[in-house]
Amino acid sequence: MPLLLRRSAVFSALLASLVAIPLVPAASPALADTRCSRMGKAHVPGARHQVAACLDDLTTAGTVASGHTDAADWAGLHSAATRNPSGVPGIQIDGYFPDTSTSNPTHGWNHDSQFVIRLPKKWNGGLVVAGAPGNRRQYANDFTISDWVLAKGYAYASIDKGNGGLEFFKDGKRPGDAILEWYHRMTQVTIAAKATVARHYGRSISRTYAAGISNGGQLVRWALENHPELYDGGVDAEGTLWPPDDGSNALVYLPVALRNYPKYAQTGDPEAHAAMLRAGFAPGSEFLWDFNYRSIWDGTQRRYREEIDPDYDGDLEAGIPFCESGTPNCDTDYDYYARPKSVHEAVRRASMSGRIGKPLITVQGTLDTLLPIKVHGDPYAALVRSQGKAGQHRYYRIEGASHLDSEYDMFPDRMRPLLPCMRTAFEALERWTALRGHKPPPSATIPRQTSGDVVNTCAIS
Repeated sequence: MPLLLRRSAVFSALLASLVAIPLVPAASPALADTRCSRMGKAHVPGARHQVAACLDDLTTAGTVASGHTDAADWAGLHSAATRNPSGVPGIQIDGYFPDTSTSNPTHGWNHDSQFVIRLPKKWNGGLVVAGAPGNRRQYANDFTISDWVLAKGYAYASIDKGNGGLEFFKDGKRPGDAILEWYHRMTQVTIAAKATVARHYGRSISRTYAAGISNGGQLVRWALENHPELYDGGVDAEGTLWPPDDGSNALVYLPVALRNYPKYAQTGDPEAHAAMLRAGFAPGSEFLWDFNYRSIWDGTQRRYREEIDPDYDGDLEAGIPFCESGTPNCDTDYDYYARPKSVHEAVRRASMSGRIGKPLITVQGTLDTLLPIKVHGDPYAALVRSQGKAGQHRYYRIEGASHLDSEYDMFPDRMRPLLPCMRTAFEALERWTALRGHKPPPSATIPRQTSGDVVNTCAIS
C-alpha cells in the first residue's frame, strides 16, 4: 500500500506532469465509434490496466444491460421510487492502479484499486469524484451520484478505495492501514481523472467536486482537509467520523448496542434503552434498531475492530458473530477506552481535523442508526468550527432520514430519504462556488417533508 501524497511543491509538480504525459491509446482509433471519436486518446495516467468503451448511455439505465456497472454495488442506497435521468452517451474507462491486494473480483481482474471514469459527449467543463461507501466497489455511487451528475454534463470518476469486501481489514501492515489507503486512493483517482478529462476534452477543467456517502463522505472530508488544491468544494452525506481527540466513535457505541438492544427488544428494559440513548442513538429511532441489529451493527463492529484492534481476539479474524456477553473475545464486550494506547493511535491516524480548505456541505439524517448524528455529524461540525472554518461549511440535519434510503421504503410513514437532500446540497454547492456571494442558507435542522414528492425533492432553505 503506497504512502499518502501530501501537499507540497513536489505534489503540485506531479499533478502538472501527469497532465502533460503523452497519451497511450486505450483502443485503436479505427475501432472507435464515430460518436466517441476521441476514445483512442482516452488514457488514465498511472493505470496499470484500462479498457475504454463507447456507450449509448453512461447512466445505469444503459450500463446495467451493457455490463458496465453492477447493481449489487448500489443496492439499498436509494429508495425504490427514486427517479434518475438517462440517455447520456459517452466513453467509459474501467481499469486499476498498481496494488498488491486482490479483494475486488470485478471483471475477473481480482485486483484492488479498480476505478471507473465516465466522459459524457456533452461536457459542462466539470468533474465529480467519489469514493465508495461502506466496503463497496467502484460502481457503488452509480445510481446515487454518477447518473445525476452525468446528466448535468459533468465527467465522473470513482474508485473502490483500494480494498473492500468483508475482509478489507486484511490489507496493510499496521492497524488502520486499510483505512489510510482509502485516502491515498481518493487522491490518486482525482489526480488521474483530472488529467484524463483535461486531455480528452482538450481544455482545462473549470471545477472539480468531491462527493460521497458514509465512508465516501469521510473521504470528502479528508480530501478537503488535506488536498483542497484539487477541488472546488464537496458534498459529504452522513460521513463517518474518527475523531482526533479520543471522543466517541463506532467502536464505542456499537458494543453498547450489541449488549443492550436484545434486552430492550425482549422486555422493554428501560435501563437498556437509556444506555442506547446515552451511547448516541436518537430518541425516536427505536423502530429502526431491530433492522440494524440483525443486519448491520454486528458485522460493522467486528470488521472495523479487526482493522483498528486485531489483537483483541487473538488468532480469530473479526471475532465471533452475534456472540453473547461473557464469551471470550466477544465484541459485544469490547471496551475501546480500556484498550492499549496503540489502538487509540490507529484511530488518530485515520482521524479528521475539521480544517477544511474549500467549501463543504454536510447532510445527515437525524435518525441515522448506523452512524448516529450525535457521534458523527454534530461533532464534525464542531471540529470545523473549532478550526475557524465555519464560514466554509454548511451542515443540514435532515429530520426523519436514516443511513440507508431503503429504510425509508420500510417505514415511509415515519421517515424521508436522504438522497434528494444530498442532490439539493450539491446544487447549492454549485451556486456557492460558481456565483460570487451566492452563499447557501445557514446551517439548520430541516423539518421532515411529509407531502409532495418526498423521494425526489428536498428544500434546505
